[in-house]
Amino acid sequence: MNLLYAALLGILQGITEFLPVSSSGHLALAEAFFDIEEAGLTFDIALHMGTLIAILIYFRQDFLNLFAALLGSGTREATEQGRRMCLYICLGSIPAVVFGLLFGHAAETHFRGPATIAFTLSAAGFFLWLAEKKGIRSRNFSSITLKDVVIIGFSQALALIPGVSRSGSTITAALFLGLDRSSSARFSFLLSAPIIFGAGVYKIPDIMQQGLDLNQIIFYVIGFFSSAISGYMVISILMRFVRTRSLAVFAYYRFVLSAIVVAALLLGY
Repeated sequence: MNLLYAALLGILQGITEFLPVSSSGHLALAEAFFDIEEAGLTFDIALHMGTLIAILIYFRQDFLNLFAALLGSGTREATEQGRRMCLYICLGSIPAVVFGLLFGHAAETHFRGPATIAFTLSAAGFFLWLAEKKGIRSRNFSSITLKDVVIIGFSQALALIPGVSRSGSTITAALFLGLDRSSSARFSFLLSAPIIFGAGVYKIPDIMQQGLDLNQIIFYVIGFFSSAISGYMVISILMRFVRTRSLAVFAYYRFVLSAIVVAALLLGY
């Protein structure tokens, strides 16, 4: 690994983690077609912690409000709303945690082939496109209910499969439930924070067992900051984009990428 490679991987992670296009799917395709090797567990955690920092910084006011609600500060109405949202985020995270513990390794092992990812990219893209066409987008963030949280939470669990996309699956589910684009994206990103954090903490024992290569620290730092900076920029751009634009463009991107992968396989690449 070199500094440029570390930075490029960080930027790729920051971009694809938040756009509804699947970071794991892109990484698997890069490994398959360009012989890009996995960068290692510690580096992978550094990239994901970078994207977590991007979420925490961009949505800092949301998280501060949630923390204040847990402490009981603020008005009664704000406290009740904040505590309800904390509960929703916790409940919405449970399916992904359970499915990740039970099937995470199998999903990463058996669904990383280019043909499989071509299918999941296009299938998830179709549902995103359909949600854009059929969703009424009449509800805002404050209208989210427990039923919404359960459905969106289970959709997040599907993102264990490379090519599906965590943000793509949760935003798609939220759109089908009638939420507007901004509220769908906002809740999707808030819901992703505990999952990203929990996945990093869960892998700490493996990192300790493998040992930390001090010679690689500079690469971890570069990867962390490049994913954090690019991730923050992408969140900022996407949140402005969804106010006035359709997310169908990402479905079309998925269709094109899927077609390119199929063509490459047919040509023997």
